[in-house]
Amino acid sequence: MSATAEISGVYAITAEVIQSDVPSLKNPLSVADHGSSAWAQSYRIDTVNDDGGDESYFMKVSHGDHGMKALHGEFESTAAIHAIVGAFTPKPIAWGSFKSIPNAHYYICKFYELAEEVPEPNEFCRKVAYLHSKSEAPNGKFGFHIVTYNGDLPQENGYASTWEEFFVNGFKHMVNLNVERGGPWQEMDDVKEAMYQKVIPRLLRPMETAGRSVKPSLVHGDLWCGNAAVDTLTDRPLIYDPASFYAHNEYELGNWRPERNKFSRVYFNAYHSHIPKTYPEEDYDDRNALYSMRFNMQAAAMFPDVKSFRESVTDEIKRLIAKFPEGYEGFEDQITASAVDT
Repeated sequence: MSATAEISGVYAITAEVIQSDVPSLKNPLSVADHGSSAWAQSYRIDTVNDDGGDESYFMKVSHGDHGMKALHGEFESTAAIHAIVGAFTPKPIAWGSFKSIPNAHYYICKFYELAEEVPEPNEFCRKVAYLHSKSEAPNGKFGFHIVTYNGDLPQENGYASTWEEFFVNGFKHMVNLNVERGGPWQEMDDVKEAMYQKVIPRLLRPMETAGRSVKPSLVHGDLWCGNAAVDTLTDRPLIYDPASFYAHNEYELGNWRPERNKFSRVYFNAYHSHIPKTYPEEDYDDRNALYSMRFNMQAAAMFPDVKSFRESVTDEIKRLIAKFPEGYEGFEDQITASAVDT
């Protein structure tokens, strides 16, 4: 039998391929398909170790240059998270390229049997908060040492000294990706300058002025209910498929909105029992809306035929422009007036 068989334009991976191409996995016994997405296939690989015991691994396979970079980013992200929170995320085993399959690449970690349920909020949020609070950016800046991917979308992870600068760079990058993937976006063209000049400074700059600062925290980067589950063996929460970088910790929660997934307001409350909301607290809901917008922009670029993603983004921008027409200067005026009143 051939070592590989092509199915729908991608390859089925066999034990023979693993034996010859993946030195990290010894004595592979079987390979089983474990699902697929638009940009990757996944497999369960059963092996026997030197002591005769069974071990199982999860392998994700992608193709092309973007596929290779995405899997490298997942490996580095998972390794960085695992170094802080241990078994809250699978320990990465290896990533690399197949020798016998042209332009195909793999990522490997331990295999887990996952329950189809949302993790219980208290332990889950405690561990997310621990990741955010204990992580330290090696250079003290926002960003990451390599590009990471949400699906097949490369993120803008270039380092920046302020969170505002990093967020603006990432927002512009996502606008460009949307135009590249989905064509002209006139509604965004009409509002983006007000977004850059008014809304983003108004919501992010107060956190980094008057002696205040934002700590660059390591975030998962795509933490929603589809990337979190419960390990059936331990009944403990597990997060996976990260697209990490160092960010404002609350950025992580932008993907937790109930309309986006199964995380309810209970998860926000559980998280903030460990890490308080950032000053100014009265901006919290609008900051969260701003961060959620970034995730909707990613969805719009990945699925350009779904027009509702673009519409939700521009509708939210228009709401924030109407609420903060004076931008950061309006916040300064508010602070000055409060000082005079006291």
